[in-house]
Amino acid sequence: MESLGEALRSWRQVAGGQDPQTLGDRVLSDPLVVKFKERYPELTERTLRINMNKLYQMSVEYRNCRECPGLAKCPNDMQGHSTRLTCEEVNGEWQLFDMKTPCSKWTAYEQQERIRRKITSYYADVDVSDDRYNELEMLDLDADRELAVNKMLQYVEATKTVGLGTKGLYLMGSFGTGKTFLAGYLLHKLAKEGHSGVIVYMPEFVEDAKGMMMEPQKLKETLTLMKECDLLVFDDIGAENLSPWVRDHVLGAILNYRMNRKPTFYTSNHDLDSLEKHFSFTHKEGEELHKGQRLMDRIRPFVDVVHVRGRNQRGQ
Repeated sequence: MESLGEALRSWRQVAGGQDPQTLGDRVLSDPLVVKFKERYPELTERTLRINMNKLYQMSVEYRNCRECPGLAKCPNDMQGHSTRLTCEEVNGEWQLFDMKTPCSKWTAYEQQERIRRKITSYYADVDVSDDRYNELEMLDLDADRELAVNKMLQYVEATKTVGLGTKGLYLMGSFGTGKTFLAGYLLHKLAKEGHSGVIVYMPEFVEDAKGMMMEPQKLKETLTLMKECDLLVFDDIGAENLSPWVRDHVLGAILNYRMNRKPTFYTSNHDLDSLEKHFSFTHKEGEELHKGQRLMDRIRPFVDVVHVRGRNQRGQ
């Protein structure tokens, strides 16, 4: 156990330019410390004096938390944590032990970071913060979109109950009706359940994938991530400028691996027939109907189509 002399030297450093005795008396008369002493009447004056720096730290950080300026400006020694004291009898003598306890803001932040680490975005503009998604607001925002929102809520609840299936959703609708938002909600809610997710904004990803032909290791890592993640979302599929190589060796390889294994999700302005026509034509090879049909055979049987109706929410 620390000697009284060592404790006093340590306390002088904490006290700074103030008189340690005066400051110590003030700490011992602090209402928070008084309550602590009442909880542990076995504590002697000597033990309290030896642990003055711990008592002082507990008192200061308690008041900092009561007047919390926000997590980013937390003045405590350890961001988002405060000092908590406990008392135990060790070898017949009562001793104080301190520990750092996280506050609710830190706990929420950590949970949010865990969700972020579960979700990878390729060029997609999605926000996965907790306050972004409110089921009641989602239902009330646009009555025409209610059916699609309910479909998504049902899918999420079913996955929570019975686990990950192999069938995804094809969110089809006009511009700005909230298809990407619903996909983000899906990733956010299921990331909380421990599922990893990737969302890919197709128009930009396809252009980037063409450049990866010269970076085989980067291409391999990207494809592996998309193949093996629990939830894969192709956002705005059908809006990309496909090359035969991206269609057959990138998109085709990913879908061929995932079918019957893990669910894939899509947002699009096209219906499935229109998407098949899109896949059947490239500027280099012209029309290749069998190539488009082959790709759709890896999409059509593995999705439920959800019509996302409603007004354009962009800029609202």
